[in-house]
Amino acid sequence: MASPEHSDALFGSRVQDCFGRSAGRYEQGAQLQAAIAARLGRHCRRLAAQIPAGPRADLGAGSGLLGRAVEANLNGPPLLRVDQCSALLAQEPGSAAGQRPPQLAWDLNAGLPPALGGAALLASSFALQWLEHPEQQLAAWCQQLAPGGWLVLAVPTAGSFGIWRAAAAAAAVPYSGLPLPPAAPLEAIAQAQLQLQRLQRLRFNRPNRGARDLLHQIKSIGAQASRQRRLSTGELRRLIDHWPGPDHAVNWEVLLLLGQKR
Repeated sequence: MASPEHSDALFGSRVQDCFGRSAGRYEQGAQLQAAIAARLGRHCRRLAAQIPAGPRADLGAGSGLLGRAVEANLNGPPLLRVDQCSALLAQEPGSAAGQRPPQLAWDLNAGLPPALGGAALLASSFALQWLEHPEQQLAAWCQQLAPGGWLVLAVPTAGSFGIWRAAAAAAAVPYSGLPLPPAAPLEAIAQAQLQLQRLQRLRFNRPNRGARDLLHQIKSIGAQASRQRRLSTGELRRLIDHWPGPDHAVNWEVLLLLGQKR
């Protein structure tokens, strides 16, 4: 039997491979991620005069959606893009002068890179859920902020995909999506270490065009990796047969927070 560490490494490699294969299509399909990044960027406008000196980073930056949104609303140096998937980092468009922001290929499961000790700003969107032990990772991010430093975070949480879970239960097949972290423990960790300026559980509904469409959307941006086993052909057929009709929306629950290190 594989050790937990070996299983974690295999899953991390699978996540990287899936996103790497779909890197060129990511921004075209990641519409919710782009909308959340833009929202976080707008919230950062009021932080400009409050951010201390120190490193700034976009954790799990992918193609840089959040980094660009934050920089558009803040003065100061660019955010270091940190992501394990080099293929996604390579999708970041350059500036008019052809320059890209600083990038670092790094597995965040190993903690933050040493260069981010005493960080002034750590931003992350739709990345924490892919890491081992999201609660521990969030606590470590908070701890590594400088006094007065800011955490800007969005992460999809366990209240998402109710339609998928209901269909799986009705079909008597396992839910095969990525298990998302519950919101409440993450909120408690942030509240213990940060002075929160904003804490919200956002809920979004998207049109339900059937199981195949949702699974295709997820795969098209490389987000299909899961710790759950893949359904067999027969199980997938039963899931599709029990999927509710279009009057039932596909839902997302997203935890959004901005907080300053005490």
